[in-house]
Amino acid sequence: MATRFSKYETAFRQKTLKQSIACSGVGLHSGKYVTMKLCPAPINHGIVFHRTDINDCNQLISARYDNVVDTKLCTVIANEDNICVGTIEHLMAAFAGCEINNALVEVDCTELAIMDGSSEPFVCMIDSAGIVEQDAPRQVIEIRKPITVDMDDKRVTLSPANCYAIDFEIDFASKAIGRTVWGIEMVNSTFRDEIAQARTFGLLEEVEYLQANGLARGGSLDNAIVVDGDKVLNHDGLRFKDEFVRHKVLDCVGDLYLAVAPLIGRVNAVKAGHQINNAALRALFADPSAYAIVDYAHSRVIE
Repeated sequence: MATRFSKYETAFRQKTLKQSIACSGVGLHSGKYVTMKLCPAPINHGIVFHRTDINDCNQLISARYDNVVDTKLCTVIANEDNICVGTIEHLMAAFAGCEINNALVEVDCTELAIMDGSSEPFVCMIDSAGIVEQDAPRQVIEIRKPITVDMDDKRVTLSPANCYAIDFEIDFASKAIGRTVWGIEMVNSTFRDEIAQARTFGLLEEVEYLQANGLARGGSLDNAIVVDGDKVLNHDGLRFKDEFVRHKVLDCVGDLYLAVAPLIGRVNAVKAGHQINNAALRALFADPSAYAIVDYAHSRVIE
């Protein structure tokens, strides 16, 4: 038991940023210049987005699974006044990987800056701002029984486990991507070392179609991996040989951090994307017998 305690003891308390930190960049879908700031927040605040460009209605949007209103190209959340913010999954993944429970995110656009297409710039921002523990226990969601959601050939299953682990399978016709199965247990620095650097990706024909229809206006080889047939067009190649599936895991981590607390359980995902990730959370919370919210220190991780 002592070994397990020393492995997880830093996760017992809620955490926030030590100080605010700002950045700017282009929005992937709008192509607009975006300014955003990550700010500390009090105990039990959660992750909340503040649309600083809005003046005549509610500017605040809580990062929750039941506030998700669109998952077609990215994850979009909105409040009761239909004020929305999108492309939040990479930042949410960084918050999850850095164990940030409470933060206020100021942003002056309908979407966050895409940065380099991964979570690494956000992790660097969080590290530069500093992380502080707060005087309140961190809660987690223990999955108590399996929940499975199917959509066509996609599937997500949430199962009981004594850790947070993700097994993911992708399958693309392009030989540059292909079929890959990859899994990881989310402990210690695994997110930082194995997931955070993985960039978003797309097929050239899809990117060209989206841009022809006024979408993906901010997309470029500087913030995404682009695949043309069986070739990766980025001159610097891939950061990992299996970077594609790792980025899908990154998206999954970000989407699932929209739960009311971090998950303790195993995620098995097949060809999953934003829509089914959100559907899995909705299915979980629709069944009160499928989960329990407990203090991390009393969770099955420490058993």
